[in-house]
Amino acid sequence: MQGFTKIDLVILVVYLAAVLFAGLHFAKKDMKGKEYFKGDGTVPWWVTSVSIFATLLSPISFLSLAGNSYAGTWIMWFAQLGMLLAIPLTIRFFLPIYSKLGIDTAYHYLELRFGSKGLRVLGAVMFIVYQIGRMSIIMYLPCMVLGNLTGISVNLLIIIMGVIAIIYSYTGGLKSVLWTDFIQGTVLLLGVTISLLFLIAHLNGGFGAIIGAFVDEGKFLAPGQPIFDANLLKDSVFLMVVGAGFNTMGSYVSSQDIVQRFTTTTDQKKLNKMMLANGALSIFIATVFYLIGTGLYVFYQQNTLPPAAAQDQIFASYIAFELPVGFTGLLLAAIYAASQSTLSTGLNSVSASWTLDIQARLTKKEMSFEKQTKIGQYVSLLVGIFAIVVAIVLANGGIQSAYEWFNGFMGLVLGILIGTFILGAFTKVANTFGAALAFCAASAVMVGIKYFAPAGSVSIWSYSIISIAVSLAVGIPASLASRKLTGDDSVPAPNTTIYQDNRR
Repeated sequence: MQGFTKIDLVILVVYLAAVLFAGLHFAKKDMKGKEYFKGDGTVPWWVTSVSIFATLLSPISFLSLAGNSYAGTWIMWFAQLGMLLAIPLTIRFFLPIYSKLGIDTAYHYLELRFGSKGLRVLGAVMFIVYQIGRMSIIMYLPCMVLGNLTGISVNLLIIIMGVIAIIYSYTGGLKSVLWTDFIQGTVLLLGVTISLLFLIAHLNGGFGAIIGAFVDEGKFLAPGQPIFDANLLKDSVFLMVVGAGFNTMGSYVSSQDIVQRFTTTTDQKKLNKMMLANGALSIFIATVFYLIGTGLYVFYQQNTLPPAAAQDQIFASYIAFELPVGFTGLLLAAIYAASQSTLSTGLNSVSASWTLDIQARLTKKEMSFEKQTKIGQYVSLLVGIFAIVVAIVLANGGIQSAYEWFNGFMGLVLGILIGTFILGAFTKVANTFGAALAFCAASAVMVGIKYFAPAGSVSIWSYSIISIAVSLAVGIPASLASRKLTGDDSVPAPNTTIYQDNRR
């Protein structure tokens, strides 16, 4: 058990310096306006695809996926299969709309579809609050783990992570973010896959020992776990797949950090490739993490547990105490990288949403491209500093319960937003009044379920399904009623619904 050595520290520092250099290298000088937020059209689709993968795979997932299968079963792995629902639906219905409209942001769609600046601003505000909270948490948790394993100050780790991400997000815009995400996503994929092979090679019984844990100890699926329950409010494997599918679709359709990747091109074939490759990578790496977790379960039955071997730190502990010197530094850098790629993406997406969705809507004069870029850079800088401060407060304040409450509340945001997007895309009658009322109703119902319903009475995997159902059940009648009362016979703007002919 060698732990984190000076050689590993050198590798970690060199890696972070290389990421910073790469981000600055891909920065384009004299960016104007939307180039800062949408790139310059030169980034290949496969780079963007890995960037989506790196954005969705937060370091919390990095640490918890292996921990789930180590301490329990593969039940949560089935949530990854939700992509088999989310990706085809997004490709079939939403990407053609976004491609034809040439949207600037996710919430630009709401303005085009409903003719409402208010809905666009509301969607952007919800996303920004959600994203700032997410960035702070994503800096705080991995740095706590790495600080425990390496002995480096948690505050210092948070500051370094934030400063590096701010520098290349500020200077290079989306192009730098995409390329650095690609580098960090590639390091993560290779490093985690190699660590699985190393683990298997050091198990008594090899891969067969993992299969044995599946068969003999029920590590794949616990006995009695319901595959299907006709009550869609109760947990089952079926509900997990479908519910996770709509949750993921919510990210693809209504979260600016993901939709921003779709704005880099209007080529439908490239967008489809982007989505399919991202789905394949995501399911692959989730499977690798779960194999690692079960492998660690077998390994630590055969060997002594390392220090700091809590469930969510078991993989990081294995990296620090079992992997060869040097490779330990690279893998811990990969955990750090997962945080940094999510952070840089968050900074650029927040700056884009603030500038294009809020500032441009509330400013009477049209902003020049140069002013848009400047505002985006300042927002990126200020939000980055704020997120660093919040992360340090979390790390030093011992307010774990507040973190859990905030994270749980923010998890509702995209589930509520997806209902409004589906209402707009799948109906011709929905108007501004109906969409606004549907949004309020879905928000009230979901907050009520989350915080006031008896514990365990409603599965978290049904949240998005309920939100979508409420949005449609309220939005359609409300739109029909308001049209009747006001004599509104307007039709949706071209290409804003799934129907080629938007006539009523």
